[in-house]
Amino acid sequence: MYVTTTLAFEGYRITEYKGVVRGIVVRAPTIIQGLFGGLKQIIGGNIGAYTEMCEQAREEAFELLVQHATARGANAIVGLHYDASDLGGHRTSATEVLCYGTAVVIEPVA
Repeated sequence: MYVTTTLAFEGYRITEYKGVVRGIVVRAPTIIQGLFGGLKQIIGGNIGAYTEMCEQAREEAFELLVQHATARGANAIVGLHYDASDLGGHRTSATEVLCYGTAVVIEPVA
């Protein structure tokens, strides 16, 4: 699967648009990640446990995006974007990661 943040692939042309595709994941930190993250908030700095959680969520959202595009018969995705938001309140905390783009069929320019 070819994927780009731009709207075209150099040397290829889009022959068919399959529509908007997305992958969405909602992930909460594990107890250990929450504990280490909370301790790190006290002293400041990069919170590695949360970074790991967010990276896992991004990777999973991307994989779901590719699966969605494949199911639509696409061989490429253009206009890839990520969005993230914080869900929950004081008692629960979760991060939503949305990965989206346009599924297309491309072929090399002759």
